[in-house]
Amino acid sequence: MLSAAVSGKIGLRVGMGMGVGRCVSAWLRGSPMALTRRRDWDPSPRYSTTAAKRSTPSFSYVIVGAGSAGCVLANRLTEDPQESVLLLEAGPKDMTLGNVRLSWKIHMPAALTYNLCDDKVNWFYHTLPQEHVNNRVMYWPRGRVWGGSSSLNAMVYIRGHAEDYNRWQREGAEGWDYDHCLPYFRKAQCHELGGDRYRGGSGPLHVSRGKTDHPLHRAFIEAGQQAGYPFTDDMNGFQQEGLGWMDMTIYKGKRWSTASAYLRPVLNRANLRTEVQCLTTRILFDGRRAVGVEYTQNGEKKQVFAEKEVILSGGAINSPQLLMLSGVGNADDLKQLDIPVVQHLPGVGSNLQDHLELYVQQQCTQPITLYKAQKPFHMVKIGLEWLLQYTGYGATAHLESGGFIRSRGGVAHPDIQFHFLPSQVIDHGRVASKIEAYQVHVGPMRSTSIGWLKLKSASPLDHPILQPNYLSTDIDVWEFRECVKLSREIFAQKAFDPFRGPEVQPGPECQSDAEIDAFVRRKADSAYHPSCTCKMGSPSDPMAVVDPETRVLGLEGLRVVDASIMPSVVSGNLNAPTIMIAEKAADIIRGRPALSNPGVPVYQPASLETQR
Repeated sequence: MLSAAVSGKIGLRVGMGMGVGRCVSAWLRGSPMALTRRRDWDPSPRYSTTAAKRSTPSFSYVIVGAGSAGCVLANRLTEDPQESVLLLEAGPKDMTLGNVRLSWKIHMPAALTYNLCDDKVNWFYHTLPQEHVNNRVMYWPRGRVWGGSSSLNAMVYIRGHAEDYNRWQREGAEGWDYDHCLPYFRKAQCHELGGDRYRGGSGPLHVSRGKTDHPLHRAFIEAGQQAGYPFTDDMNGFQQEGLGWMDMTIYKGKRWSTASAYLRPVLNRANLRTEVQCLTTRILFDGRRAVGVEYTQNGEKKQVFAEKEVILSGGAINSPQLLMLSGVGNADDLKQLDIPVVQHLPGVGSNLQDHLELYVQQQCTQPITLYKAQKPFHMVKIGLEWLLQYTGYGATAHLESGGFIRSRGGVAHPDIQFHFLPSQVIDHGRVASKIEAYQVHVGPMRSTSIGWLKLKSASPLDHPILQPNYLSTDIDVWEFRECVKLSREIFAQKAFDPFRGPEVQPGPECQSDAEIDAFVRRKADSAYHPSCTCKMGSPSDPMAVVDPETRVLGLEGLRVVDASIMPSVVSGNLNAPTIMIAEKAADIIRGRPALSNPGVPVYQPASLETQR
């Protein structure tokens, strides 16, 4: 059935059900499935010895996590035949019997909701009850498979605004301003429209524009202009502000994850070894130097050593969790769990940031939405076309238009994001659409609500405690109220006159500020963008975890390279920035001069005094 999930995670369910009961049971157990039996874990750190290193495999680099960053690093670091890399992944490969077509749930763009509750490829995290959103527990799917969350996400390619990276530099991430990040976006990218000052034309990450040309997508872009917002022909280029056609990591009708772009093309390199279904349980230290990791695979405990560096690329949850399990984090918290402290870094797990969003839905008076595609006959037809030709409705995630606007005057660059979808979403896409309807996913980009994560126990099998503190500040509440009002205003424009039926959500009865706020507390949900939990910054920053070279402060031979090292969340989706971080970090690790594109112009609105 054609449906969608938070942050535009939409999917075409072609085939059997999604096993929601299995998902719920996984949550209740509070641990990943199909890894290893729960057991008592010895939290004391393992220190390497010369004898152990003689009898245990060693590599130049050991990378933990084959996700959006880890696949990039595995590719770039093995470009040097003198270096060897071991890439460890807790989940499976993204293929079945060596065939991506047989793993259609991952590679068919429209089938992505299947993975949102598939315990084989998903960590299945949940937050603490959120006080300011009616004590609801939020669901956080995260990839546990080759490609990581780039094998689960909605394939929306958004870089964020240039000022996000200039802000990073001001926050202590020296050398991570827009001038020094743009060339790594370009290095990664192969845009189907070709390269220019902003786009890359020859990188491994294929990026495309939507092909459906749906009339509701055209209406949304036109309505935005009627409401006074500019059209942007490339929200990843000169002008983010405005509404337009979105870029997607889809290539020839297939999801183009980092496993597709970076990992599988280089599996034949003699200096690259990959291991799957292995849970890394701790980092091994020799004094203050990381020398390897310990992991479990098929119920067996194993160790492997790194001659140069251990690199954590597990993401914003797994990387800080592994640091803390290994004695790197807030000393007081670690001592309470009887974990010996290797390095006191109170910033580990702090500074947690995420994007929250909700759906504004409108009934459609014409039978042109994706509602019909949810009928069994059409589902089979769409699925067969994709399996045979990689074309048709199965070859897109259907989030083909969107945009960025400012919430109010005085805001320097857009702080509200839209994803438009010609369909209705119910319960993360796990319930079929009931009517012909369309919707916009909308949410603020730079929330001031900051959270944290901590270990639940010293066992690596226990998911950490996640506390994002959603909507804990007044300005965040106000911004969401504006999101609803501004979305309604766009839907009220003339371009939607041929299609507009009654409002489905929030509904015509929801008009006052108090009523809108209550709707937000009932319906706002995660956009699946956790980040910033191993903040990159100056060594003088007491909450920094890594320096601008991505090295863990106070230790040797240990880096973190993933979305956790963002100093602050960017204004947009996180997959493209995470890939950029890994591309830039690979040059740093290899000792290469940093790329730079100084002086590339960026759009500025004519006036900041008004909202548009």
